[in-house]
Amino acid sequence: MPHVIGTAGHIDHGKTALIRALTGQETDRLKEEQARGISIDLGFAYLDLSNGERVGIVDVPGHERFIRNMLAGACGIDLVLLVVAADDGVMPQTEEHLDIVHLLGTTHGVVAITKTDLADAARLAAVQEEVEILLAGTRLEGSPIVAVSSVTTAGLAALREAIEHQLKGYHRPAQSGPFRLPVDRAFVMRGHGTVATGTAISGSVAVRDAVRILPGGELARVRTVQVHNADVSDATFGQRVALNLSGVERADLARGHVVCDPSLDRITDRCDVWVEMRPAAGKPVKSHDEVRVYAGTAEVIGKLILLDGRAALPPQQSAYAQLVLREPLHVLRGDRFILRNHSAQRTIGGGLVVHPFGRRHRRHETGLIDGLDALRSAGSPAAIIQALLDLEPEFAVTPEYLAQAGALSGALVRAALRDDVGLHALPSADQCGACTTTGKWETLRALVVTTLKTLHAREPLTVGMEMESLRSQIAPDVPPKIWRAVIDALTHEAVVVREDSILRLPTHRVTLQRDQEELADRAAALIASGAFTPADLKQLETALEVSRERLQIVLQQLERQGRIARVNPELYFAHEPLERARTLLREHLLAHGTISAADFRDLLGASRKFSIALLDYFDRTGFTLRIGDLRKLGRGSQ
Repeated sequence: MPHVIGTAGHIDHGKTALIRALTGQETDRLKEEQARGISIDLGFAYLDLSNGERVGIVDVPGHERFIRNMLAGACGIDLVLLVVAADDGVMPQTEEHLDIVHLLGTTHGVVAITKTDLADAARLAAVQEEVEILLAGTRLEGSPIVAVSSVTTAGLAALREAIEHQLKGYHRPAQSGPFRLPVDRAFVMRGHGTVATGTAISGSVAVRDAVRILPGGELARVRTVQVHNADVSDATFGQRVALNLSGVERADLARGHVVCDPSLDRITDRCDVWVEMRPAAGKPVKSHDEVRVYAGTAEVIGKLILLDGRAALPPQQSAYAQLVLREPLHVLRGDRFILRNHSAQRTIGGGLVVHPFGRRHRRHETGLIDGLDALRSAGSPAAIIQALLDLEPEFAVTPEYLAQAGALSGALVRAALRDDVGLHALPSADQCGACTTTGKWETLRALVVTTLKTLHAREPLTVGMEMESLRSQIAPDVPPKIWRAVIDALTHEAVVVREDSILRLPTHRVTLQRDQEELADRAAALIASGAFTPADLKQLETALEVSRERLQIVLQQLERQGRIARVNPELYFAHEPLERARTLLREHLLAHGTISAADFRDLLGASRKFSIALLDYFDRTGFTLRIGDLRKLGRGSQ
């Protein structure tokens, strides 16, 4: 299991010197850093443990002016090495950095009291007591405290042993989602091209993999992968990774971007979160206050809106809230974030992304808090999907949306839809185009049956209802694409029968009375007598002396019996001339490959009105394929 260590602590407390003493590597890579003797940006090193594991180290700057750089480095660490100088003791950035790693959910840490060569035993005891008080109530409470000197090397062996002990048996929680790497550094390497580095927070990546850059959406390909300056074939979450990318410019990559699997394509400017305010906030944060949001390696301005009706959230309290961001970023469920005040003077809180694609909520929205509670606490893919669907106002959503919102792989989503009785895939688990809950599905299915049953009782001679008419009547908010999946599922379950675009219940049959049967026979004979030039609806009305409504009833019955076919809304062909036209057309196309409308008109000896109507019908049914002004045989007709 790969691990990453991150330093934390006040400026000039010896973080960089300590890493140099532990590893022999210099993390101050900028000339300005080396000249001034302070860290400005992130530095990187690695430490070889006695068990053979090589762990990555991210050395962060301690000055308050560079807190954004510190936050970028804190993303994805497994163990924090909190550094406190023996001469200064706990300082403001010590407290702020501890708040940050607490809010990021880091549970493993070691405290190094440095510069012990400048302090006596009494001073060391006092600083250790300060540190223990500071850690109380945080996730690092009880962490080992080791006194060291980077000058004399005293305590370095004990520090290394404490680090190994903390990492022994520690496994970062399994990540079920696709590959994601928040970029903390991007540069161009001469002769190689664009390079992005960061800590992979989920998934894995390999040489020649396609990746996406978010936000922005640019696609690139992985040319090489490095871990700890060594070329590898692949890398996985929890490792410090450098990716050499082709197909993307340096301008498309910067700190704050995410290199990820191409299946991830969504960014957000509105997300529902669980937020915790720290004592450093100093005063309650009002709902709708502007804050600085740090997620992954990104920083954006946002507005914090409390969702439980409170006007403000005091320090040391937690609540559900929504972050409305000025600029979109990429986050998923379970990602952690940090909040600083608008002027970036102090860290005030942080929390957990619950729903990355939040919608605008109504004041006192019923069930919202319970729904977010269920989503935050969900422990299995099925429970996550159920909670997401329960929060959705839409009847159904795509499986791709669920995978991204839930930070799940597509395979986990498909497995949950197949195996969990509380979830329903449309039209089926094997061909899933949309997903809903079993409860929502059963409600809609019952509504379809009730609506069609009412229609059949009221209008027994009407075959059924148009698909779109049914949607507009009972489910206008369901998009047409998902509605088609609904109808496919209802047909598959034999709940309804679909005839072209008409839906009816399986038990419904239109039975013509004697006078209607006589009218149907006369209509069929009249249409057949026209051969390739049959009478249209208006001519049929006149010739048969019937109303359009009565005529439509008998024509629908003739169509169901296969005696006629509707080639357009105003024109029907008898079965025999329609098949003769099909045969003539197939023979011509087999001999010549294509046919024009004019040639088909001459082939039939009919006017343009009839030949064009037939060609459109053959196109629509897949018998022919239109290419410009020509037709050729469709795939299934060859």
